[in-house]
Amino acid sequence: MVHYAADPRLTVRMSRSALLWSLKIVVSVGLLYVLLSRVDLARLAAQARSASPAWLGAALGLYLLAIMISAWRWNLLLRAQRVEVPFGALANSFLIATFFNNFLPSNIGGDVIRIGDTARPARSKTLATTVVLVDRGVGLVGLVFVAATGATLAAGMSDAIGPLGPGLLWAALALALGVAVPVLLLPHGVGRVLRPLRAIHQEWVEVRIERLVEALGRFRAAPQAILACFGGAILVQATLVGFYVAVAHAIGVRIAVSHLAILVPISFVFQMLPVSVNGLGVREWVFGAYLTRLGLPLESALALSFIGAALIMLFSTSGAVVYLSRRQRMAAAPDG
Repeated sequence: MVHYAADPRLTVRMSRSALLWSLKIVVSVGLLYVLLSRVDLARLAAQARSASPAWLGAALGLYLLAIMISAWRWNLLLRAQRVEVPFGALANSFLIATFFNNFLPSNIGGDVIRIGDTARPARSKTLATTVVLVDRGVGLVGLVFVAATGATLAAGMSDAIGPLGPGLLWAALALALGVAVPVLLLPHGVGRVLRPLRAIHQEWVEVRIERLVEALGRFRAAPQAILACFGGAILVQATLVGFYVAVAHAIGVRIAVSHLAILVPISFVFQMLPVSVNGLGVREWVFGAYLTRLGLPLESALALSFIGAALIMLFSTSGAVVYLSRRQRMAAAPDG
């Protein structure tokens, strides 16, 4: 019998990955334990059981709308790169990505799906990756814009002052634009900033940098696509706020829409931090910290967070159906 020695570098990477995921599990479980130990579990369960099916159905419809707007934004950016992909294919890819984001231990998995689905029509994985990254960046700017607008509206309500003031959020928006705008307007400058990476593998990296600069140049030549994508990002965030408004109505939680316009985007930002398993625990902590500052019971805050997350996970199973259907079609297709 022949024995093969394990690659020490692979062993180290696996050990680091296992340690990282162990720490994330500890953070998620620890936060949930602390939060749940501070609430009346019977009251929390009763509030969840009393949820209105009609309002929950409305929430699911709004989430579907957000996915469709997201696919439309993605299509705009691809067309700006002269890449034509049918909208239905992009919508299906987004559904699959949503499933992977919610059921894999990382929200990067969905982006991998999107890149893989558009690399062939784009004839470049670098170009497909650039489009997804720009989509993510524009979406983040739209997210901060909605939060800052919500904070401004909330600040105008004398009886409802939230934990986050508008000044801080508008400053965050200015910072985000200060990074995003030069990237889109000065693509060759981005190439110069990335030039030291050629030391890793000069020829391979040089080709990717050239493709990135070319893609950013095409975006600079199509400002209407970027502006429309930004408008779509605002619509997506507004629709997601509407999703949580519907969930709040379903369980009888009274909260101003302006505060949800702050809370929902900010909770998404915290969920992006790689410190927990898909934001589990962190999302509930953000909801609890914000809503209890407004005088709502912690049970209501957790019910809103848990039910919203459960509905999103339920919806994302449609992506699994699309994925399995795609695999079956590929398996049934004749070779060659």
